[in-house]
Amino acid sequence: MKIFSLTFLLCVLFGYSFAQDNNSSVAPGKNDTIKVYATRDFDGKMIPWVPLADVTINTKRVFRTPEARFQYDRLRYNVLKVLPYARFARTRYNKLNEDLASTDNKKEQRLLIKACDKEIKEMFNKQIKNMSISQGEILIKLIDRETGKSSYDLVKDIHNGLTAFFYQSIARVSGHNLKNEYNAQEDRDIEAIVRSAGYN
Repeated sequence: MKIFSLTFLLCVLFGYSFAQDNNSSVAPGKNDTIKVYATRDFDGKMIPWVPLADVTINTKRVFRTPEARFQYDRLRYNVLKVLPYARFARTRYNKLNEDLASTDNKKEQRLLIKACDKEIKEMFNKQIKNMSISQGEILIKLIDRETGKSSYDLVKDIHNGLTAFFYQSIARVSGHNLKNEYNAQEDRDIEAIVRSAGYN
């Protein structure tokens, strides 16, 4: 009885047109302003429903110790510092792929790759080279998150396996591994920070 009363109230206040089980709909009345889908329950009563967008629910995090809080704040700082570079890498890599797909001319493709390489190196020399080891590790993981490929694979795609091996050797000396991949479960704190910053 309560379900029927609720359905009746919704109909009176808003008006409705129900999608029937056979995909036909009730003709709208003169006071109908909002169309609402419905389905029948086991008793044959019509139940209105409205699809809603996904909602992310975040709770306030409680830390066991001040040290744990400090470590999380430091991770948050590092993630937010390198995230723009990872997002730039995604945008630039996608643009390069689009540009390469637009021409079959090998010389032009080499020039496009060279221009991309120069742009990334300029950014590296100006800003990225001053990152800490922790920030570098996070950046490598976020590049994988944003592009779906490890930094090693990106270099290999753009250049070749030998160049990727060379960059990997240099990265190893600096304490990095270009083959590091992002795992949303293992890196759940990073994932939570990225999402709390408004990125999916």
